[in-house]
Amino acid sequence: MADLLMKGATLTDLSCPACSSPLFRLQDGTLWCESDEKKVVIVKEGEKLTESSSAAPTYDKLEITLLAKVQDIQCKIEKTESIDELQKLTGALLELLNSLDRIKKMKKA
Repeated sequence: MADLLMKGATLTDLSCPACSSPLFRLQDGTLWCESDEKKVVIVKEGEKLTESSSAAPTYDKLEITLLAKVQDIQCKIEKTESIDELQKLTGALLELLNSLDRIKKMKKA
């Protein structure tokens, strides 16, 4: 949870409906449950859940997951002092960034 705060997320007064953990608001406005590692959509009582708000499309979910992994790798890169580990991490980071680029292109198509 501390990592989310360090990455710019904001702790909200809301809790996850599935596990009751505190929810965070990511920089893009998404509500996030760190315990479940899932996006959370809050629906007010009496409000109907529309198709567009029920769940992010597959590409959006994948993009969120990959961005979280990029942030994880960034933290590991900052902490590592091993050249071998740095090479592994930068290789993984490059793959993630390539995947994110592909997803963005697919979303535009």
